[in-house]
Amino acid sequence: MILPIIFEAFEKNISSHWNQAVHGLTVNVRKMFLEMDAELYEECQRQHAEKEAKAKDLVELRERNWKRLADAAAQNGVEDMVTT
Repeated sequence: MILPIIFEAFEKNISSHWNQAVHGLTVNVRKMFLEMDAELYEECQRQHAEKEAKAKDLVELRERNWKRLADAAAQNGVEDMVTT
């Protein structure tokens, strides 16, 4: 029950936490969860990857929309009013 809730925090800590002790402890706890239930861990990993891909797609969509808005504003002579 707990792993799906905290999985994202584990991944964030492992990839970018500034404190080496926190990083090491996170790796150890993640390994413990993996050994306890590998199937659940893999499912959480799959769901996390899907969530990250969707977030990336949304960022790209947002950037495209802002570019289209800026282009339209430039065509209408109001480029100074549009900020990105």
